[in-house]
Amino acid sequence: MYDADLKGYFDSIPHEKLMKAVEHRIADRQVLHLIRMWLTAPVIEKDEQGQTTRKRPDRGTPQGGVISPLLANLYLNWFDRKFHDQEGPLQFANARLIRFADDFVIMARYVGNRIVNWVETLLEGRFGLTINREKTKIVDVKQPGRTLDFLGYSFRYDQDLHGRPHRYWNRIPSKKSVKKARERIHELTSRRWGCLPIDEVVRRLNMYLRGWSNYFGKGYPSQAFRSINIHVFHRMVQFLKRQSQRPFRPPEGMSWYTLIYKELGVYLL
Repeated sequence: MYDADLKGYFDSIPHEKLMKAVEHRIADRQVLHLIRMWLTAPVIEKDEQGQTTRKRPDRGTPQGGVISPLLANLYLNWFDRKFHDQEGPLQFANARLIRFADDFVIMARYVGNRIVNWVETLLEGRFGLTINREKTKIVDVKQPGRTLDFLGYSFRYDQDLHGRPHRYWNRIPSKKSVKKARERIHELTSRRWGCLPIDEVVRRLNMYLRGWSNYFGKGYPSQAFRSINIHVFHRMVQFLKRQSQRPFRPPEGMSWYTLIYKELGVYLL
């Protein structure tokens, strides 16, 4: 697999080339004018000395903009088209492209110089982008111990758990994704929310846990789910103990587990 990384993609899209891609989809001149004005809106910044600078960008889509992801995805849609046309890797290497915004991998039985040169020449030449060669790599996932991290998941071939003489394609939440989840849970149960009703804290926590569970519920996530559940349990115990000047304890005859998951209704992965 060819695992690519684009350096500062959202900040480096050339406006003129992006607008040409947009014009293939939109014919209304007023709408095109508004998009161009939005892309080139002045950016005002202050330096350490307090001096104000004002500049109009000629590259990139503003981070946080409501249509920024849409425009960024539209621009690389032309990369998808070139990949699948008569001279692309689909034809000369029987390769497959999996892309989400600027994250993509190319799968082929053999990823050689022809595929690599094709990608680099097209993206850095015609598209005016920059490939981060320090993070871009070729991964042979059939080699023992090799892992591909993509869109929050870790993909690898593992030995059969029952000792049978074959391997299977394993998909689990990546270590980075689990770490981010633990940090987010820590934030949602921090001291700063001690003024909120417990029901509101649980509602916010459950919203995040359900979303995380829905996304990472494919493959074999049981080990990661157990880790997250344990972290949630300990964080909720600490949070509840901080709710009173006296040490908080569950009602008589009720365990912490029952209080947190049965009475308060914390979502269990």
